[in-house]
Amino acid sequence: MFDDLLTPEGLAFVWAAAIAVLCGGIVGLERQIRHKAIGIRTSMLICLGTQVFVRLGVDLGGAMTDPSRVLGQVVTGVGFLGAGVIMARGGTITGVTSAAVVWVLAAIGSTIGVGRATEAFALSLFAVAILTTVRVLESTFNRLRRGSDEPDEPDEPDEMDGPSAG
Repeated sequence: MFDDLLTPEGLAFVWAAAIAVLCGGIVGLERQIRHKAIGIRTSMLICLGTQVFVRLGVDLGGAMTDPSRVLGQVVTGVGFLGAGVIMARGGTITGVTSAAVVWVLAAIGSTIGVGRATEAFALSLFAVAILTTVRVLESTFNRLRRGSDEPDEPDEPDEMDGPSAG
């Protein structure tokens, strides 16, 4: 039953899945720490699922099939998933950053699915860098705009970030 895992193809599939879980976990950990809607489990699953679909599309591609169609369908499906995270509450839109994270996670999974694990790892680090450094810049600019020397609350939800959920 597990003999297929010992083949080079099986090991490559498991390795790609492990990288997808790791990359999703890197991005998801930042979101989990900040108590955002897309946490570590969700991030891992989005990245893993996208990687599997794209990899299967590439593996099944032949003379009569077009693996790029799988990417198109992933983009469409992930768009609906991201749209479900965005909400309007009392004139404020929330969840836009979480929806963007869903898109990036799918891009990371797709990158792994086409065999570019190193690039996917770099994308994961870029995503976390953007999420953390831009938040610090926003906080600094908000403080300067208010004319206050006091730092913003670190756990204060951003206007464009998702609701607090695990």
